[in-house]
Amino acid sequence: MRVQTKPSEERPFLTAEWRNLVMLNYEVDPASLARYVPQGTRVDSFGGKTFVSLIGFQFLSTKLGGRLAIPFHSNFDEVNLRFYVRREVGGEIRRGVVFVSEIVPRLAIAVVARVAYNENYSCYPMAHGLSLDGERRTFRYSWGRRQQRYALEAQTIGEPKQLVVGSAEQFITEHYWGYAKQRDGGTVEYRVAHEPWRVWNVIAANFEGTPEVLYGAEFEQALSAKPYSAFVADGSAVQVFSGKKLAR
Repeated sequence: MRVQTKPSEERPFLTAEWRNLVMLNYEVDPASLARYVPQGTRVDSFGGKTFVSLIGFQFLSTKLGGRLAIPFHSNFDEVNLRFYVRREVGGEIRRGVVFVSEIVPRLAIAVVARVAYNENYSCYPMAHGLSLDGERRTFRYSWGRRQQRYALEAQTIGEPKQLVVGSAEQFITEHYWGYAKQRDGGTVEYRVAHEPWRVWNVIAANFEGTPEVLYGAEFEQALSAKPYSAFVADGSAVQVFSGKKLAR
């Protein structure tokens, strides 16, 4: 798996820090993802299993073009539901993510992301919390949709550790491309660069809420079950580059 860590000469569309990433991973039937798969990609799997990940994290020090900070929109929370795809380009395997849903607390952020990439962003009130009890840390992201309340929580112990090469955690975290299905049926591809993350082992994790209301019936069974795996990543600085429309 190729790790992109060196700065690019290309100016990023956006720079930020992604921190305290709570990652709950659920096994799904790949057929349930068929209508979300962008043209030119195919579902990626690990150890013969297909995953969707429910992720909450802090989006910090956000700047457009790597320079322009937007007042009151630099630091915010995000919760997203994503799955994993791959695309071969001239013998290179590009591993990427596809977002089923992305939730942020500010409308302007959702609008920019929809216009730039046609990503499925929504805007709801959100909050986050981190509590410490000795070596234990509890990370929590919560949000509301109409009368529904949701939360994503994980408890860790000890210190974060480097990713194990070939592990499921490495597979989940080290996808350095994004793919967005477009209204005309085409696909936009964009690159994301960041250093490898360290991860905490999780001793307890859960998702609170009614998944069918938020994500649709095809994800109700998976997200109502116990996660296949869960961990928290410390995160890093990131660069998100401009999208390019793939030839059809």
